[in-house]
Amino acid sequence: MDIVALFYDLDKFAVEFAPEWKRRLLQDGKMHRDRPSQMHLSEVMTILVLFHHSNYHTLKHYYLQHVCRHLHSEFPHRLSYSRFVEHIPMAFAALSGFLHTRFASCSGISFIDSTILRVCHNLRISSHKVMAGLARRGKTSTGWFYGFKLHLVIDDRGQLLGVCFTPGNVSDLKVVPELTRDLFGKLVGDKGYISQPLFEQLFSRGLQLITRLKGNMKNKLIPLFDKLLLRKRAVIETVIDQLKNISQIEHSRHRSVVNYFVDIVAGLIAYTYREKLPSLNLRTEQLELLGPTSI
Repeated sequence: MDIVALFYDLDKFAVEFAPEWKRRLLQDGKMHRDRPSQMHLSEVMTILVLFHHSNYHTLKHYYLQHVCRHLHSEFPHRLSYSRFVEHIPMAFAALSGFLHTRFASCSGISFIDSTILRVCHNLRISSHKVMAGLARRGKTSTGWFYGFKLHLVIDDRGQLLGVCFTPGNVSDLKVVPELTRDLFGKLVGDKGYISQPLFEQLFSRGLQLITRLKGNMKNKLIPLFDKLLLRKRAVIETVIDQLKNISQIEHSRHRSVVNYFVDIVAGLIAYTYREKLPSLNLRTEQLELLGPTSI
């Protein structure tokens, strides 16, 4: 990853975001020190995103063994690791806002899916305290888990169109209307998105939901192109696999709620900067047939 290009994008956003964010913060009526930090907000954001492009498994080892040793010129005003960790929560709002700027525009073909984010092993649920009150028990086809769900929508080129976090017990169907409000064309999902009311709601605003049929459902004729899209639905599974195994957005080492979500958002941003994304390699003329008026 080009560190200069990444820092340029983050710094350009942070310079405009930080003053506006500070202006909108609620006041408690007390005087607070507003002393500027040695390390700028954009530098903190850059390190958090770069971590997800490294081979390190923990941020501490990445910061101490790579940033402090090999990135002297890039980050001349480095903080101690404990002080750096104190700055991470301050980057949450900025990273979340920047992630929205990395979303692509809808091309007419979209894929939707969700994945579980476990916060601990099932045997440790009763003793887990960090996410108590936020995480919930949920069930998937592979069994029960305790944590959250990450809902994703991508286009045919593997680019993110939208993301959403929910507790583990929230149905996938509930987030679809809000997550797809700016989409058109065709939306491909798995059997978990089968719902006649949802299909009609999306179809009324120009979005056709395509899913496979369950075994007890009547067979229906669908266009050949839709069948081919269903065969290519695994592209979003590839995206999820990269997020979990390369960006490492799922692990149980967190000790802070805010830092937990910062880590996930930074991993999503890092994914958008990858040189090669999973793609269907569709031609432009094929996508033009799927405009807002095609259904």
